[in-house]
Amino acid sequence: MANIYYENSADLSVLSNKTVGIVGYGSQGHAHALSLRDSGIDVIVGLYEGSSSWAKAESEGLKVSTVSELSQASDIIMMLVPDHLQGRIYRESIQPHLDSTKTLMFAHGFNIHYGQIVPPEDVDVSMIAPKAPGHRVREIFSQGAGVPGLLAIHQNPSGNAIQNALAYAKGIGCTRAGVLDTTFKEETETDLFGEQTILCGGVTSLVKAGFETLVEAGYQPESAYFECMHELKLIVDLLYQGGMEYMRYSVSDTAEYGDYSRGPRVVDERVKENMKQVLKEIQDGTFAREWIAENDEGRPRFNAMRQQDTKHPIEQVGQSLRDMMGFLKQV
Repeated sequence: MANIYYENSADLSVLSNKTVGIVGYGSQGHAHALSLRDSGIDVIVGLYEGSSSWAKAESEGLKVSTVSELSQASDIIMMLVPDHLQGRIYRESIQPHLDSTKTLMFAHGFNIHYGQIVPPEDVDVSMIAPKAPGHRVREIFSQGAGVPGLLAIHQNPSGNAIQNALAYAKGIGCTRAGVLDTTFKEETETDLFGEQTILCGGVTSLVKAGFETLVEAGYQPESAYFECMHELKLIVDLLYQGGMEYMRYSVSDTAEYGDYSRGPRVVDERVKENMKQVLKEIQDGTFAREWIAENDEGRPRFNAMRQQDTKHPIEQVGQSLRDMMGFLKQV
């Protein structure tokens, strides 16, 4: 069984005399910074000069500095900028100021696991990864609860990496829901696999294939949109709330029978074999090397694929339908 930490496993006071530096003020950055601040922790946000987020962070009562200044002043440095930017920011603004008194933290293991950042051996390196988007982390924290999180330790020369990481997790509310003990390798590889085969790549490819099948068979695009994309949220919410059993309890018997009898014909053993190949490319570094090279080359394929999918008919139909759904603007 996995080791899971809760509130009584974490002591927030271990951070009482420390300064936590949050590098970045995007989705996760603002959630971590504001929640830690509300937990009584001294927080600095690190941004580049001229960042549009600088004034926003200051307006929310946070201290803001350059990343280099943050690295000198902070005891714990949390990297919350996108993966492809972390290596350069680390080399230019963080590495020169690291010493054995500091902790380097991450919310995703990509750059450590694939060797894009190699910290000095005398520096603690840990990870606290909330399992929710930043706005959700902040929303749930503000309600007095928290989202689950992951904890991993890459280096622990001080002997204090675990207690500091758990205190950090408590400061953003994760210990209220539970913090799962893992490794940088496991977090990185399972996170990438989930994104590519289910949560992003798998879902969008399945939705597009279903939409195209119905439209090519002569059905109205609007009907195809409702059946293949719009109603997906209803099913996901049921799965989120109570798993597959609760989802099947909530839908009709006709839908449940179709689930059992037709679902495996769509997602069959060939799909599982493809998933295994995707996992292999994550494990052996093929995907990481491809993504790093893509960014080094200016993202030509990424930008082309993004542009191509914005022109897919389901996006055009969906946009016009969503514009008429006033309730969506309140979500």
